[in-house]
Amino acid sequence: MPNKETSGKTLRVTWVKSDIGFTKDQKATIKALGLRRLHQTVEHKDTPALRGMLNKVVHMLKIEE
Repeated sequence: MPNKETSGKTLRVTWVKSDIGFTKDQKATIKALGLRRLHQTVEHKDTPALRGMLNKVVHMLKIEE
C-alpha cells in the first residue's frame, strides 16, 4: 500500500530573508530544514511534514519544485 508521500518528488528550498526579528520557533524551523546561512539552498523529499515546516516560514524562503 503506497504511503502519502509523493513518489520521488523533491523540493529545492532557498533561505532568502534573515530570521532576525522573528520568533524562536521560526528560527528553529529554519535550522531544522538544514539551512545554516542566508542564500543557502537544500533539497528535501516532498512530504506532508516538510510542507508543514515550509508553511511556517514561507515568508523567509524561496521554494522550487
